[in-house]
Amino acid sequence: MHFTTQSSLLPQDAVIVGLFQDDDFDASGQLLDELSNGALSAFKTRGILKGKTGEAHWFYDVAALEASVLVVGLGKADKYTKDSYIKALHTAAKAALKSPFKKISLGLASSLLNDSSSAEDKRWVISQAVVEFNYVSYRFEDFKSEASPASALEEVVLFSAEEANANESAIRYGEALANGIRFARHAVDLPSNVATPTYLAGQALALAQQSSAIQTQILEEKECEALGMGSFLSVTKGSVEPAKFIIMNYKGADDSVAPVVLVGKGISFDTGGISIKPAAGMDEMKMDMGGAASVLGTFRALADLKPKINVVGLIPSCENMPSGSATKPGDVVKSMSGKTIEVLNTDAEGRLILADALTYAERYNPKAVIDIATLTGAVIVALGTDVAALYSDDETLAAALLKSSERTRDHLWRMPIVNRYLESLTKTTCADLSNIATGGGRSAGSIVAACFLREFAKAYPWAHLDIAGVASQSGADGFATGRPVSVLVDYLVN
Repeated sequence: MHFTTQSSLLPQDAVIVGLFQDDDFDASGQLLDELSNGALSAFKTRGILKGKTGEAHWFYDVAALEASVLVVGLGKADKYTKDSYIKALHTAAKAALKSPFKKISLGLASSLLNDSSSAEDKRWVISQAVVEFNYVSYRFEDFKSEASPASALEEVVLFSAEEANANESAIRYGEALANGIRFARHAVDLPSNVATPTYLAGQALALAQQSSAIQTQILEEKECEALGMGSFLSVTKGSVEPAKFIIMNYKGADDSVAPVVLVGKGISFDTGGISIKPAAGMDEMKMDMGGAASVLGTFRALADLKPKINVVGLIPSCENMPSGSATKPGDVVKSMSGKTIEVLNTDAEGRLILADALTYAERYNPKAVIDIATLTGAVIVALGTDVAALYSDDETLAAALLKSSERTRDHLWRMPIVNRYLESLTKTTCADLSNIATGGGRSAGSIVAACFLREFAKAYPWAHLDIAGVASQSGADGFATGRPVSVLVDYLVN
């Protein structure tokens, strides 16, 4: 799908405009109504159009325009936000991709912009249109014998009065972000017998082949053992799949520029180990490498954007399986930091592999370290499936990530780090700390996990994103979401 912009709303095969529930068209709709000699208003007065969120009505071969028109409902004007715009784009993209048209003009950007809109907002509405159309067009059909029919849509022309250079920049950013999101979604959607740690390592190596700015190194289990990564390796003991510690370097600036380090949890399948999960829903635990996928997707976007920054990606990847050689509840392991950990529950394995990666990150003297992990079911209880949790005791880093969340509408909510909950991890009598609260309490599980991670991330500004609720969602529209690639890319380039 190709994206361009033009400053006039001259219809192509078809054109898409918006209608508010208050009976007013958006700016593009008003303009098209004039060009159509009031044809759209006539449809409205006949009661065909309501303007409710999620509505989409095609009017084919409008005589005065010699084109077809899709009118998308925008909801109430006084409650119209960036989130409303994303919903409208989603509705428009679904209808457009199912249509017989090859070239469509999209006028919805005018629904959110006015004379006082900032350059940042103008850039976002264009780039977000590119992202959303790509998002809706995504299909995961790698293993189907027959693919679904391809969409006829080849080109989307975005209606924008901005300068050509600004529009082109916004489109390029949107395409880079869309490519990164698609990369992450596909990795998560793959079954775990394909998306193994070895596969993830291969994807990281392939990215380095595609971009001279990216260098990739893979540490094998023996090398991890030599580094003292006993916490990471304790998780892979029950699996026949070899663990991989993936290191990626994006170099866009001088070596003197401190990098941001992204750490992605890469559990390619999580049975829970000896503390095995219930069978129902276990098939979806192929998504437990969502953090790793988001790091890979971010590097995919960086390869296109070529920002003048330095970024390191660390992905500890392995399976968590039960077997005769698997780590058992009550075992004590020694982390790379030297801290010992009593493994009270083998299903709290993500924090064990992240602990050694966070210690490894120290060698880069980083500007900041952000770990991204599908870490706890507790975060879903707290925040649901639309908002990811942000933990950080660094005010500057937290504020920057929240600003990126606001800009991208990839929602984060800052959660507290309560020192008192750390006590539940240090009450163990045979190690420095346990991997879950002693006594097995489930209260504040996401906070307790963050407290555990912080013990290994005290040498630099650190943030933890618990994305268990947002990385994947069951439903008709697919499984993986590609979140939070948009937040990470926005934070890095800004």
